[in-house]
Amino acid sequence: MNWYLDVLKNYAVFNGRARRQEYWMFFLINIIVAIVVGIIGNVLDLTILSTIYALAVFIPNLAVGARRLHDTGKSGWMLLLGLIPLVGFIILIVFFATEGEKGPNAYGPDPKQA
Repeated sequence: MNWYLDVLKNYAVFNGRARRQEYWMFFLINIIVAIVVGIIGNVLDLTILSTIYALAVFIPNLAVGARRLHDTGKSGWMLLLGLIPLVGFIILIVFFATEGEKGPNAYGPDPKQA
């Protein structure tokens, strides 16, 4: 749960680097929370809860994605690849799953060494 909360604390921090573990743990916990919020919203007949949650985590999701791309030595603007139907999504998954550059790069020090 700390991985999720740490990303939310860095709500709109687009600079720096994020390890694979930070990105994927946030992704996993975010999916679980979204499912729980969706179920609660359906039970209470308040389907807007899912929309509110999605809007609340939209910017942190972009920020951790940009930091993850920085760790691999790519610009955060590469997130725009996700707008390309099907292919862009696959390319981003590959980038997110790729091991980060060892040592410091143009985006900051190696988060594994910190």
